[in-house]
Amino acid sequence: MIANTPHQNLLANQTSPYLLQHAGNPVNWYPWGEAAFAAARESGKPVLLSIGYSACHWCHVMAHESFEDEATAQVMNDLFINIKVDREERPDIDRIYQMAHQLLTQRSGGWPLTMFLMPDQRPFIGGTYFPPTESHGMPAFRTLLARVADYYHQRQVELQGQSQALVEAFVRIDQTPDSPTATLTDAPLHALRKELGTRFDKEYGGWGPAPKFPHAGIIQRLLRDWRATAAGDTPDLQALFMATLTLKRMVDGGIYDQLGGGFARYSVDERWELPHFEKMLYDNGALLSALSDASLATGDALFARATRATAQYLLRDCRLPSGAFCSSFDADSEGHEGKFYVWKREEIESALGPDAAQFCAHYGLDSQPNFEGRWHLTAHADFDALSVEDQQRLDRSRATLLALRSRRIWPGRDDKVLTSWNALAIRGLADAARALGDPQFTAAAADALHYLQAHHWRDGQLLATSRDDVAHLDAYLDDHALLIDAILALGTVQFSAANLAFAAQLADALLARFEDQANGGFFFTAHDHEALFHRSRVFADDAMPAGNATAASVLLKLGCLLGEPRYLLAAQRTLRAAWPALNEQPLGHVHLVTALEEFLQLPIIVVLRGQPQQLALWHSQLQRQFQPRAMVLAIPADATDLPASLASKAPQGEVVGYLCRGMQCEAPTSSLAVLSESLQRAT
Repeated sequence: MIANTPHQNLLANQTSPYLLQHAGNPVNWYPWGEAAFAAARESGKPVLLSIGYSACHWCHVMAHESFEDEATAQVMNDLFINIKVDREERPDIDRIYQMAHQLLTQRSGGWPLTMFLMPDQRPFIGGTYFPPTESHGMPAFRTLLARVADYYHQRQVELQGQSQALVEAFVRIDQTPDSPTATLTDAPLHALRKELGTRFDKEYGGWGPAPKFPHAGIIQRLLRDWRATAAGDTPDLQALFMATLTLKRMVDGGIYDQLGGGFARYSVDERWELPHFEKMLYDNGALLSALSDASLATGDALFARATRATAQYLLRDCRLPSGAFCSSFDADSEGHEGKFYVWKREEIESALGPDAAQFCAHYGLDSQPNFEGRWHLTAHADFDALSVEDQQRLDRSRATLLALRSRRIWPGRDDKVLTSWNALAIRGLADAARALGDPQFTAAAADALHYLQAHHWRDGQLLATSRDDVAHLDAYLDDHALLIDAILALGTVQFSAANLAFAAQLADALLARFEDQANGGFFFTAHDHEALFHRSRVFADDAMPAGNATAASVLLKLGCLLGEPRYLLAAQRTLRAAWPALNEQPLGHVHLVTALEEFLQLPIIVVLRGQPQQLALWHSQLQRQFQPRAMVLAIPADATDLPASLASKAPQGEVVGYLCRGMQCEAPTSSLAVLSESLQRAT
């Protein structure tokens, strides 16, 4: 017999926009915390854990169908203690239960994630989206709830054994063979390059069938492979082709916003034509870096335009008044996926008048509608083949339609500030500034970094998220590593001794609070983090670079830059801890492959010292070269508070350059031509 449990939704005081979306549900939602698990122990009920995020289309669907339904909510309240989690604020929780879902069901997870837990956090049943009525082999959600609750109360002995087996499986997954003295070789670099060639889609670009995700790290990896061979007798032109074809197909396709710049999360088809329309900050930050690299590597105007448009998208639509960047834009508006982005032909004809015919031909409106009777724009012709007059006409048409679109009802915006995602945006903007020479992107990156340092760095401890300047939650491995990476990237376009000191503070915090001293590498959560039923070290990439990969890379660079052996040894221990997985599955560890390359070949650091005018000239000249393994730092002659490793590189005359491999530096030179040639040889 189901009792009528009174409503008591506890999400109203949360900072997460996703949790606040559910604050009006008739479900008795708890935020994650001890209060929820204490209630489960006291009541004898199992826990229903629902994990999602604000831009998630199917999260909205399940919310409308089930969580907003009084009858369904009553069943949830009577049978379970219900916890709602924003996976973006709590990636630690999401990682654990995504893995648990995979172990329990032998299927990949996703969002919304629906897990059923015992009061000690251990899961016993899981799934993702469940419909309100039986459909496509999935049970109705209310039916499932009743079955799960009955199973929990009737099969306790069996459940205890199953949960213990699951815990043991987690331990086995995280165990790595002893490899403290593993010999690190370049074998994974060659294996990855071979596998990428085998899996490549030669027609549309990308790797694998639909749905296709924009793997920025793979594109950058291939550009590095090409650059490493470019000066030799057999340059790896296929690597260049794979990287640039993939980017071109994406930029011409519908995953790229043809009017406003920026990229959606993935394409539902193999042609990159129709996206899942949500836009995530982490994708756009990472892809901005990849576009910047491609622009420098090729000089292709297409990549330069897309770099500028994506950077402008971040500044126009994603930047908050504080200077930091919001997390995402929803796929839906007015209850329909993609409605904000698609067009009727008559709308375009009315807005553009005589210019409509050219626009429609260029963006595919002369063919059949491609999205529910409307058109989602994709490029059907080569912009660079047009006359200057036609290019200008298209530019005006895009601007007109972008202004018209901006007056529509916008998709929901998640305006929380995530440290790691902002770090990717800072890195992307710094790379765009380097590729395009545009100081507005440098300034925007510096403003966002200033916000994070002012609001997310508190008493020597980094915080993961904020909203309306209220920061909270201990930061994770990714936050620390990616923020160091962003600071180093920004330093190549605008050197700051204070920023470099901040990077060193973050690195020290990383070593003190996250390093696995016994086995090498870094845990995802700090040593004093809230106790969860599992604590993981993550070496494989997912939608973002693996935190251990970024940590190894930045510690190598920072160690060489500052002459700090502790950082170099920690990077080496990380690569050795990851070696078995890296050697066996390089495709799952693309960013670790790049960190391995940097370890084997050592970072190249160019330090320029001198007077402002000549310093800027040298800096600009060297930055125009595509040198993915090199950092070029322009430090004014009168700079103060430099670390000893940089202070020792004293200015001489108007400008002087020092080229270093690791911590070994060549003799300084006052010739830009000599330095440029040395840099070309070094890389």
